[in-house]
This record gives sequence, C-alpha cells and structure tokens, in this order.
Amino acid sequence: MDTTLPLKKKPFRLATIVMPILITQVALYMMTFFDILMTGRYDTHHLAGVTIGSSFWMPVYTGLAGILMGLTPIIAQYVGARRSEEVRPSVQQGLYIAVVLAAIVYTLILFAVSPILEAMPLENEVRIVAAAYLKGMSLGLLPLFAYTVLRSFFDALGATRVSMFIILLSAPINIFINYLLIFGKWGFPELGGAGAGYASGITYWIVFIIACAMAWVGKPFNKFKVFTGWQKVSFKKWKMILLIGVPIGISIFVETSIFSAVTLMMSNYSTAVISAHQIALNFTSLLYMLPLSISMGATILVGQAVGAGQMRDAKHYSFLGVGLAVGFSFVSIAILLVFREPIASLYTTDGQIIGLATQFFIYAALFQLSDAIQAPVQGALRGYKDVNMTFIMAIVSYWVLGLPIGYVMATYTNLGPYGYWVGLIAGLTVGAITLTIRLIYIQKKKFS
Repeated sequence: MDTTLPLKKKPFRLATIVMPILITQVALYMMTFFDILMTGRYDTHHLAGVTIGSSFWMPVYTGLAGILMGLTPIIAQYVGARRSEEVRPSVQQGLYIAVVLAAIVYTLILFAVSPILEAMPLENEVRIVAAAYLKGMSLGLLPLFAYTVLRSFFDALGATRVSMFIILLSAPINIFINYLLIFGKWGFPELGGAGAGYASGITYWIVFIIACAMAWVGKPFNKFKVFTGWQKVSFKKWKMILLIGVPIGISIFVETSIFSAVTLMMSNYSTAVISAHQIALNFTSLLYMLPLSISMGATILVGQAVGAGQMRDAKHYSFLGVGLAVGFSFVSIAILLVFREPIASLYTTDGQIIGLATQFFIYAALFQLSDAIQAPVQGALRGYKDVNMTFIMAIVSYWVLGLPIGYVMATYTNLGPYGYWVGLIAGLTVGAITLTIRLIYIQKKKFS
C-alpha cells in the first residue's frame, strides 16, 4: 500500500477513506433513528421503554466495542510494515476476545439490568418493554462484537467501502424486520418496542454473516485466510490488543456516558427543557458523524504510515484530518445558527420546545470547533498507538472539568440548563488543546 503519496494527493486519499466511513456511521445512526421513529408510531409507553433500554445499551456497547477497535491501528501498522503474517493471528485473537465481551454483556443484561429497572421510578409497562428490548438486542451480542473485529480488519486495510456496503445492505433489512415485529405484520408476532430489539438482534447476525463471506472470498481479504489455521488462545496477543483497546473503550464510554449523565442531571427541569435538550443533542450527534469519521480515517492512514516507517506521511495525515474537520465545522456552525428553528421544527410542533431548542443550538454551535479538533487528533494518536493520554484526558475534560463546571453554571448562575452545555464546551476545549499538544509531542519526541 502506497504511503508515500505526494502531499497534494493525500487529501484525496484521506477523502476516499473517510467518505465510506461517514456513510457507514450515518447509516448506523439512521437505524437507531428508525427504531425510535417506528416505536413512537406504535405506542408512547413502548417508545419510552425503547428509550430507556437504549440508554443502557449504547454506553456499554460502544465502550466494549471500542476495545475491539484497538485492532485497527495494530493491523494497520502490520500492513504498513508488510508483516502480513501477523494479521490472521490478530484477527483470530480479536474474535476470541469478542466472545468473552459478549458473554460479559449478556451476563450484565441477564442479572444486573432488572434490579436497576426496578429501582427506577418507571411505569410498569415501560419497565417491561425496556427489559424485553434489551433481551432482544442481546441475541445479537456475539455477532455484533465479532463483526466489530472484522470491520477493524477491513478498515485497517483501507477497505472502508466494505463496511459501508454491509451496513447499507443491512439497514433496509433492519427497517423491514422492525415493521414485521413491531406491528405484527404478515403473521409475525406483534411485539411493539421489544420487536425493535429482536429486529436489531437478527440484523446483527445478518451483518456478521455477510462480513464473514467478504472476509472469506473477497479480495484482498481472502489472501489473509483469517478463518483457517486457528490458533489457541494467546494471552500475549490479548495483552497487546487490550493495552491499546481498553483505553480506547474507556475513552468512548466516558464520552458517550457524559451526555446521559447531563440528561439525568437535567431531570429537575421541565419536560419541555429536557425535550429541547434531547433535540439539540440528537441533531449535533448527527453532525458529529463527520469528525468521528475523519478520526477513524486518520487512525487507519497514520497507522499504515507509522508501520511503513513513513513518519512524515503520518504527520501529514494527522493534520490534514484536523484541517478537514475544522473546515467542515464552520459549515456545521452555520447550519446550527441559521437553520436552528427549522431543524427544531422537524422534531416537534410544540412552540415552547422549539424556542428552547433554538437556544440550545447556539451552545451546540460553540463546541463544533473543539469537536472538530479533538476527534481527528484522537484518531491520529490511536494511529501512533498512543491511547493512554486520550482516555485520561477524556476523563479529565468531561468528568473532572466539564460536568462540575456545568453543574456550577447551571445551579449558581442565570444560565440554568444551558449551564451544562457551557460545561461541555469548556471540557471539550481543554481536551482539544491538551490532545493537540500531546500529538505534537509524540510526533517530535517519539517519531521524529
């Protein structure tokens, strides 16, 4: 793989890697969107149950799946260094770890979720739907984690279009199964919100089967023969994967859980305020798909360049990623400021909620620039296999600084609920600055 492209061609190379990742992330987002939309059309209590269930599911899943993402820089560096013989053992050990992680999450869902739901002040019907939704989702735990390993394998080779193809193929399948199981069409049982969970579980198996077929017969993946010559469990390989993957997983968990924490802390405010907050959070999450995709692309290209010993190329891809994300952040800011009322109107017709949401969008616009810097910088650091500082700064910026600052601003100033967003802005800004300093240090001191 050519890691010595002229500088003027590198932006195009980055774009060809990032675009399929972006489409994949948006498609994944839309699957969740249709879960909520279709359940909401079925029944309000079922919608609440799915919302509660997904609030348990997302932080835990994304955090543990993030551990398996540690394979991406590992394999990318092997590919860059032309050490192809190391790829197959890494994928196989990653699949073993996926089995263990799936068992851990399944055990948590089986024994820990019900007591937590019982302790929450929920209506009984909502509690039942949430538990049933999680039960349905858990059927797909094993294939979902195993697919994450195969996706890391595909992406590390720069073949991000494969993941895009798989998700684009499976997204309409998921929507169709949702239709069958939520509403009980064509003789299928009418499961309501639980049907969305079972539909996702079934879809994850389909995704995994397609990914296995691609890895088995597709080019250039078949030459690695990842499903032949199975090795025994190697705790040495596990240690290598986990030393990189665990900090990534913790970092992702910290980032996703902070927004759940902020939402819970807003429970003292009115339903209209909480709804407006959720609208702003939902739309900015969609905008975040772009810097997130650039971050994942930076991990791949920086990892390949480092593996090939092309440190100058690694530096170029690092800052091209930041530049691309910052450029698009100004577009995001313009969208949030100019179209904030029409965007809010897409979610609700309630004038009070729309008015509050437009105010939240102003604060959302303020952290677009910080997001655009810290996400690709994180991705570049992962490409260098420098992951510990990333998760430490995630904890510091979100939980040590962001949440306390948000609480103080919301409680002791006239900002009220908007104070929590000020805290998020402060935390993101500190994270962006410190991680950028770390990236420059790594490039100068360790990889010069």
